[in-house]
Amino acid sequence: MRHDWTQAEVEALFALPFNDLIHRAQSVHRRHFDANRVQLSTLMNIKSGGCPEDCAYCPQSARYRTGVGAGPLADAAEVLAAARDARDAGATRFCMGAAWRSPKDRDLDAVIEMVRGVRALGLETCLTLGMLTAAQARRLKDAGLDYYNHNLDTSEAYYPEIITTRGFADRLQTLRHVRDAGMRVCCGGIIGMGEAVADRAAMLQTLASLPEHPESVPINLLVRVEGTPLASAEDVDPIDLVRTIAVARILMPASVVRLSAGRRELSDAEQALCFLAGANSIFYGEKLLTTANPEIERDRRLFDKLGLHAAPL
Repeated sequence: MRHDWTQAEVEALFALPFNDLIHRAQSVHRRHFDANRVQLSTLMNIKSGGCPEDCAYCPQSARYRTGVGAGPLADAAEVLAAARDARDAGATRFCMGAAWRSPKDRDLDAVIEMVRGVRALGLETCLTLGMLTAAQARRLKDAGLDYYNHNLDTSEAYYPEIITTRGFADRLQTLRHVRDAGMRVCCGGIIGMGEAVADRAAMLQTLASLPEHPESVPINLLVRVEGTPLASAEDVDPIDLVRTIAVARILMPASVVRLSAGRRELSDAEQALCFLAGANSIFYGEKLLTTANPEIERDRRLFDKLGLHAAPL
């Protein structure tokens, strides 16, 4: 598996004729996965709002007036009830997100209780809590956490246009702490924030150049939220999303490529192209943190229409 892709090579993939790109991505996908199997994950916001960061896309930043107020950490019983419902609805991974720049050590006690409880339900566990120290990563690994999510969001060059309260290198450091602790990595990005195709290529090239590819790569389409700096961002052609998924699949053949935020705005045909391009996981349920997600019944009808089956990967 390659870890030495150049920026020029990745940009050349983006520039391929669409049919050629999809054929190549689908061929790679079939060598590593059942092409008709899709993992279902559910994401719960366990602590909303009040984040001191200035991520231009995020309604949970305390710097923007988006109607999302700062709330306390959810009760463990509430989280386990939601995880049980997600499992019963077909999800096999349960992800928990907290709007923190980085967790305080005392916060981890309650979160670790949630992780252990969710794992006891037979679900894979994933957390996204912001930046971690090496010691915090080890604590989460010792608690049995399966995945830690920490997205790059965009390229290193474009990153300061989106976030100024922490650097690109800070994100890479957290990924190193997670990997050094022995956990699996969930890391991807967002398209539609005004970045160029070269930035999408650079973000994926960074991920594909890591010593180990992330086991999970979420590809998000910007959800524009009133009150954030990106509320009036230009529409992105869904074909650009499909191309990004296809390139991610080619660069990281054995990674789970997750069709993530923005899916609610896609038609059934556009989602079908995403699966054809190599996406093999979706977030399932009513919400992704604070933004709406397709209804469960719509997803079930789509899977039936496409002949897809939900199963762990």
